[in-house]
This record gives sequence, C-alpha cells and structure tokens, in this order.
Amino acid sequence: MTFMNHRLTFVASGLVALLLGGPAGSIRAADPIPADPGVPVSAEQHFQQGSLAYQRGAFDQAVASWTRAADLYGEAGNGSERAESLVRLAEAYHALAQYRSAAQSLESAQRLAAQLGDRTREARIVADLGHLYLAAGQEEEAARYLSDALRLSRALNNVGLSAVVLNNLGTLAGVQKRHTDALAAFSESFTLAKADRNQALAVRALMNTATAFVQETGYRDAKMQFDRALEYLQKLDPSYDKAFALITIGLAYHRLSPHLPNMHADLMERAHRAFTEAGSVAEAIGDPRIGSYAWGALGGLYETEERYPEALNLTRQAIFLAQQVVAPESLFRWHWQAGRVLQKMGKPDEALDALRRAVYAAESVRPELAMAYGSGTASFREGVGGVYFDLADLLLQRAATMADPAQAEPYLQAEPYLKEARDTVELLKVAELRDYFHDDCVDAARSQVTGLEAVSQTAAVVYPILLQDRLELLVSLPSGMRRVAVPVGAERITQEVRTLRIRLEKRTTVEYLPHAQQMYDWLMRPLEPVLAGSPIDTLVFVPDGPLRTIPMAALHDGKVFLINKYAVATTPGLTLTDPRALTREHIQVLSAGLSQRVQGFPSLPNVPEELAAVRGLYGGTVLLNQDFVTSRFEKEVKAHPFSIMHIATHGQFESDSRKTFLLTFDSKLTMDRLDAYVGLFRFRDQPLGLLTLSACKTAAGDDRAALGLAGVAIRAGARSALATLWFINDQASTELVSEFYRQLKDGSVSKAVALQRAQLKLMQDPIYQHPAYWSPFLLLNNWL
Repeated sequence: MTFMNHRLTFVASGLVALLLGGPAGSIRAADPIPADPGVPVSAEQHFQQGSLAYQRGAFDQAVASWTRAADLYGEAGNGSERAESLVRLAEAYHALAQYRSAAQSLESAQRLAAQLGDRTREARIVADLGHLYLAAGQEEEAARYLSDALRLSRALNNVGLSAVVLNNLGTLAGVQKRHTDALAAFSESFTLAKADRNQALAVRALMNTATAFVQETGYRDAKMQFDRALEYLQKLDPSYDKAFALITIGLAYHRLSPHLPNMHADLMERAHRAFTEAGSVAEAIGDPRIGSYAWGALGGLYETEERYPEALNLTRQAIFLAQQVVAPESLFRWHWQAGRVLQKMGKPDEALDALRRAVYAAESVRPELAMAYGSGTASFREGVGGVYFDLADLLLQRAATMADPAQAEPYLQAEPYLKEARDTVELLKVAELRDYFHDDCVDAARSQVTGLEAVSQTAAVVYPILLQDRLELLVSLPSGMRRVAVPVGAERITQEVRTLRIRLEKRTTVEYLPHAQQMYDWLMRPLEPVLAGSPIDTLVFVPDGPLRTIPMAALHDGKVFLINKYAVATTPGLTLTDPRALTREHIQVLSAGLSQRVQGFPSLPNVPEELAAVRGLYGGTVLLNQDFVTSRFEKEVKAHPFSIMHIATHGQFESDSRKTFLLTFDSKLTMDRLDAYVGLFRFRDQPLGLLTLSACKTAAGDDRAALGLAGVAIRAGARSALATLWFINDQASTELVSEFYRQLKDGSVSKAVALQRAQLKLMQDPIYQHPAYWSPFLLLNNWL
C-alpha cells in the first residue's frame, strides 16, 4: 500500500446535501483505495475490503474492516500503514456522522505520524481534522486546524494539500458569511489546483466561487463561474468526481433560473445537458448510485417544468438504481419526488404510498441526513422536514374525505389517518430535537413513554400542524381524536406570531392585544365546540415551529386570557413525555442561584428571597453565589437523588445548542455539561421530577432556540421543566415561583394547575397585570 496523493472525494451524504440545498463545498484530503475483493485474511485485504465497502456506501462495513486492518498493522509494528488505516476509519465514521469517533481515530493517526516523523502525513491529518470539525459545525476548531494545516502544507511546499485546505477555508468563510475571504480562498485554491494539475479540485474551486457569488446575489457572476467550471469538466475522463460535479452544476443552473428570468431557457437547457451527461458518465463507470442522483435530478427539473409523465419516469429510474445499490439516503429523496409528482397527476393513492416510503427511508438514514446539515447553514427541519409535512398533508386530506357527519361517530373512519398524520409530524419533532442536541438523549426519553390520551380525563392535547395553505388542529380528548382545519397558512401565522411575541414583551402598552386575539381566533375559537361539554381543565399544547416562541396562556378571547379558562402546559412531542406524576412525598430539593453580578451579567437581587421561599416550603440544599460553582453543583447532583432542582440564574437559549448555557458563579453550564451532571437522573428509578429555570430567555423569532427550551427537560432527564421564554422582572419571578411551589404542596393539584393559580394570583397585582410578567413561564413536558 502506498501513501495516496490528495485529490477530491465525496460521499453519499454530500450528494444529499446538494440535492436538498445544503452545503457540499468542503472536501476531504484523502479518498478510498480501489482494490479487488477477496476473503480478508491479512491487514492489506481488510484494508481493501474497507475501501470497497466505503465506495458502495456500506460505511458500517468499512468501519469494521478498517478497524481490523489498523489492529493487525499495529500488531505487526507497521506504524505507517496503521496510521493510514486510522485515517480511512475516520472517513467512515465521518460518513456515519459519528464525529467523536472520527476525531479519536484521526488524533491516534496524528500521534503515530508524529512518532514516525512523517510531516506530510501529519499535515494531511490536521487538514482532515479541520474538515471534520467544519462538517460538524464546530467553526472555531475547524478554523484552528485548517489554519495549522495550511501553515504545515506551505512549509512542506505541498501545493496539492494547500489547495485542498484553502478550499475548505473558503467554505468555512462562506458559512461565517465572510464572502470576500471566501472568494479569495477559492481563487487561490483554483490557482494552486491548476499548478498541481488537479482539474477536479480546480472545478470544485470554481463551483464554490460561484456559490459565494450566489450568496451575495451576484447571480450573473455565479453563472459565469459555473460556465467556466463546465468547460474544465469537459477535459476530465469519466469518473465519479466528474459525474458529481456535473450534477452540482446542473442543480446550480436550475436554482439560478428564478433569479435570471431572461436566461431561463438557456439555464434549463444547460441543466438538462449537465444531468444527462452525468447519467452517461455514471453508466460508463458502472456506478448506479451516482446514476440515481443524475436521473433523479433530471426528473426534478421536469417536475418544475410541469412535465409530469417524464418526471415520473425519470424518478422511477432513479429509484430503481438506488435500490440496486441499497442507497436509502437517495431513495427517500426520489420517493418524495415521486409522491409530489403523483399527487400533481391526480393519483393520491399512489402518492400516499410513495410518501410513506420516503419517510420510512428518511428515518432509516437519519444520521447521514443530519450530517448534510452539520455545518450549521441549515437545520434538519429546513432540509428534510418537507417530506414529513407532505405526507401529513395528504393523510389529513384523506381524513377529511373519510369523516361522515351522518354517522353517530363521524370521525371513527378518519381517526387512523389523523393518528398517522400526527405520528408522522411527531417523527420530525423527535428528529429536530436530536438534531438540536446532537446526541441520543431524545431516544433515551422515548424508550420510557406511553400514550398521553389515556393519562388524564381532564386534559385535552392540542396538536397544531402548520401547512402551506391551512392550519390543522388535532385534538385528543378522552373520547377520541378530532380534527379542525383553519384556512390560514403557515406564512401568515408566522408573521402574526412574530408580531405578538415582540408586543408581549412591551410592558407599558397593550399593543399585544389584537394579535393575542387573532391567535386565539385561529388556535382556540375553532376548538370551542369540540371542547364544549367535556370536563377539560387543562390544555396541553404540542406547538410546532414558530408557535414554540409564544406563550399560549396569553391568547385572548376578547374578554379574558386563555389562562383564565384553562391550565396550560407545553410539550415538544407526545412521544417525549413521561406521563408519571410528581411524587409529593419525601421530596428532596436542590436550590441554586446567583444574586450578584458575575461574568458581565446583571445582578438578580431577589434570588435570595426566591431560594429562601423554596427552602421554607421543602427544605433541601441551597447553593447561592460563591457556593454555586460548577464543581460544587456537580458534587451535590451526584450525591443526592433530588426530586426538584430549582436554578435561579441567567440562562440563554440559542439556535445552536452548543451556545446555550446556564450561568454559574465561576463558569457557564452548557447543555452538554447539564446532561453530564443532571442527565444521570434519567437512569435512576425515580428521575428528576421538576427542573425550574426562573431567569431564562430565548430570542424573539428564533424557533430553534425555543425548541431547545422546550427540550431542556429531556436533555436534563427531568419529567417536567418550568422555564421562561424571556427574562422578566426579578421580583415578579420570585412572587410567581414562590406561589407555584406553595400550590404544589397540595397533592391533589397538578403542576399545570399550580402554575395557573400562580399566574392568576400575580395578575391580580396591578403592577403585574401585563402578560409580559406572568405569561413567559412555560410548564414543559409532564403537566401532572
């Protein structure tokens, strides 16, 4: 085995990213070595088997083969080949989005290369680490490693590696919206790639340059760069890289068309030629996987041109090729496309089957799809969520045709479709939380759940589904599920939600009122006939998208707020809620908080009073100011099986979970650290019953930050959380939280009702009547 030259490589998830509009501009410094298959009996054969498995997308098999190769090379004392095996092993882990394992493999390889004095290999590994962190969205680490790799490659005068690293640095600059730096890096990468006679990398640099122009709305300049890239491509022999680049350019032409309407016909023709040539290249090299992407992309082109029979034929060809190589990461895409086309052709039954297959395929390759959004430029919801909503939409349409008002139970036939629609959206909610937290804490929560419908006879679960043309409200009652459709689309609702959230935080005006009433008219008034006559005292909302950013308690019917009529709770998903009630006996409480100004955050002078009130009711341990340091907090959590954890400190929830934190006296408690300390409770017989965060805030209009707040109980392994959407008056918080805990002493009162009573009592104070003071408190997950 020889040390390979650096050239352009891609994996299937990169194609997924491109086809879904995600990033695909970064590249690896190494690629698999083709080899003849055989029974693996030696390190070399294990290595070759790993390469073959990787090329056909069998990344788990590649991991097994390259792991064995690395072990055997190590036993034989062959450090150089062991290092190479570890580098390839990291690529397989990377393709599976197992970034931590990939980093560990690369770090081991780097140590070996350093021991061997192999500076070239070490530089390449540093470049690979930079690419890995770029894909994982860890921009600071990516910048550090890529800068080191560029310095090392230049010191070695390794033009090829420098070109690769500069391309990745350009991609990083683009992600950070430093477009001038991105263009400079891509330009230098192109120049070096030409000097190194690496036409494939030169093409990639040109395509990335074009993409940078698109981000700056320089659409004509972008087209010129794509045209240049296409000229260079003609000089390349048939290869995977050439087919991939042709597909990329075809997609780019397709997406440029709306921005350059005068060039529409020319762009569509160029896209058609690029996809067709990519399909021919795939046939020439015998690669059904890349052929699937080529013909599927051409089918998508015909779909937009409303040439549906041709689109369907091409899409079915793409499905056939993807099935040949067992490529679910592309199958989900083509089944989705087939479903859309079939629906437009007036074939709803076939469309429904296709969309079900699409969701099934998407669920089977969630890690790879998540990898496509690892750079932070798009979320899983933005890229993949459409297939879930398309299926739910069609199921709800079918349910509407099944409901028969003449029957004694008109929804009996429709209910299976309603439940399937809800369960489909629920899959997306679970995927979103996993995508947000970057780990499997969500799966740990799901393993313990039961259905919520049978939990309480006095609670109704309201499940809004925001579709492009309407709002669907699914309501689960003790007597069954009901559906109400409201003729207002997601865009209009989002606009109203954004305005309401901003106006709610303005404490000196009632500008919020017409918007609170409008949201009531959409979300609650259509449900009044459904709820009438039912002994419902609690509404449990499962909000979606922008609805997560507003407190439902503040909706207004024209006379009173919703909280005046019902206790209100929120959960990020039905399957994410542990329905067991809080045990009111032998409660152990940990109260922690900061009243002093630390780390640039303002003081919270009422925190001592708040913690004293909690201790007066329940006793327990108190960590205030200097005592609330991270090490002491960890020690207390590990030593005692607390039932309630009350944290009165600044908390910031961001779109990126890695930037979300709770402030301690000496540090910041990130979500990872919270999981490491508090998450241990989920594995105990009695998990944490309640986590209270009384001074949190999320940015208005930031749906992902609100998603993180909604999921905090899951991340912490708690059944319930009480937290705030925005930071409120310190004294108001203390009064409301203290009353909530007093109400909770009554074993017959649910947490949702305890919060309702506390909010109503605070509203009676003329100073705190405005919903800015009492409405941001959300009871999350279990409300019992």
